[in-house]
Amino acid sequence: MHFVRAGRGAPALVLVHGFACTHEDWHAQLTHFQRTHEVVACDLRGHGRTPGRPAECSIEHYGGDVAALVNNLELARSVLIGHSMGCRVVLEAARLIPDKVAGIVLVDGSRNATRDPEGAEAAARATIDKLGYAPFAQMLFRQMFFRPSAEADAIVTRALKSSAEFGPALWPRITRWDAGQMDAAFDSLRAPVLAIQSTTRNAELKRAPLKPGDTSPWIDYLRSRRARVEIVSFAIRGRSPIWFGLRP
Repeated sequence: MHFVRAGRGAPALVLVHGFACTHEDWHAQLTHFQRTHEVVACDLRGHGRTPGRPAECSIEHYGGDVAALVNNLELARSVLIGHSMGCRVVLEAARLIPDKVAGIVLVDGSRNATRDPEGAEAAARATIDKLGYAPFAQMLFRQMFFRPSAEADAIVTRALKSSAEFGPALWPRITRWDAGQMDAAFDSLRAPVLAIQSTTRNAELKRAPLKPGDTSPWIDYLRSRRARVEIVSFAIRGRSPIWFGLRP
């Protein structure tokens, strides 16, 4: 697994990117937090500089890889920080190494399905088959931006190109994990959770910005599953600001 490591200071922060992204999407956060913390940002299988066959791309594999990275780097009591798909990955990793997790941060998380894992996976695959993967992925990523820009075009193009091989298999597996494993992952957590949320997504996967104080199905779910959860929501300016470096 490719990763970058910078800074000193405890607790260590482990940054896990989202679907069709790379560690480079955390550049602003890594630059900021390395002043006071040891920071590790990785590329999951099939993403960035980490090779991976489509059959190896799943939340279960990714969670195991992140847990192994924490163990191999001998990080003590880390904070695992995930964005979007990365939220699932850090939850899965925390199940495997609970004694090494001081906290969990979930950035713009969501849940694709709530029941019937096999049926949810099949439905997600059928949607991709019907639309074609490129139109499906374009719809997914375009909604991260609420006004057009050259930066948005570049990021969407990169995501489509980088995920063409593994995306059609990975997205249905994410949906299956949401329906079958997310509840158990939350139930197993010992560490406190911070959720940072700027968007919400409806059943048609359409994303909309949140305003401070707004709730959403995801926020309601978090409150129902965790007593030790802090939720911060905020307005955004044209894009998902956590993902793309909080640039104005």
